[in-house]
Amino acid sequence: MRRLVSCVLFLSSLALTTTGCATYTQDLDRARSHYEANRFEQALALFRVLEHDTDSFSLPEQAQYAYLRGMTDYRLADLAPQGTGVADPRKGYRDNARHWLGLAAAIEKQTPGGISSEQKNRLTETLADLNRDVYGGAETLPESDAAPGGASQPAAPAAPADAAEPPAPTL
Repeated sequence: MRRLVSCVLFLSSLALTTTGCATYTQDLDRARSHYEANRFEQALALFRVLEHDTDSFSLPEQAQYAYLRGMTDYRLADLAPQGTGVADPRKGYRDNARHWLGLAAAIEKQTPGGISSEQKNRLTETLADLNRDVYGGAETLPESDAAPGGASQPAAPAAPADAAEPPAPTL
């Protein structure tokens, strides 16, 4: 009798676990459909609920989640009003978009197959745009170390590793 009860409890917990994973996938699919229908607020709400359970996804699903979450934040940044200082929702969305899209790129690089080639192209272009917020226009400079006037700047000499620190000034 005890063995039968143990088996029933085990099977019911196994069924609940399997159903839970399917629910996460269904929620991801529902969030994707909101994103594709340009209902970005609803999509973001679902993504935020799913965020704590992303470890339940397979790696391709994690890449999809991160890609869609980042693109949702990116799209919302275009719709958000420009704020000032700390209260700038546009900057917050763009920061979040850069985080999630960077994560999607890293997952896709490690385990390819979660993101389509069209999505990879969009990911690359969007990350380049978002990186300009952080790094400025430096990525558009040529490979050479040419100065703005065309003259080459010499490299600063490196300090020897064993050089002693100069003495502190006395008062």
